[in-house]
Amino acid sequence: MTLELCVLLWASDGNDDALSRYEDTVLALVPEHGGRVVSRVRRIGDGDAPLEVQVIQLPDDAALQAYLTDPRRVALAHVHREAVARTELIRVETLV
Repeated sequence: MTLELCVLLWASDGNDDALSRYEDTVLALVPEHGGRVVSRVRRIGDGDAPLEVQVIQLPDDAALQAYLTDPRRVALAHVHREAVARTELIRVETLV
């Protein structure tokens, strides 16, 4: 069964563009782990809502772990720490 995730991302103060650049880079790795980015949207304007919301599909938990521990992604951990204030990962299923 396919694993479907909703990823909510909040940027650190002043790091909206850095967060998006980081996500551009790491999301490019998803297909190499058998997955796909179904949707990626960005908040308009200021507020407390996440800056980005993504829906990602991966074949299974093993593919998710392989993506999360991909050495290229891990090498960017310092960028993530600087740009991303908060991340929430929610397992979801598409209804429509």
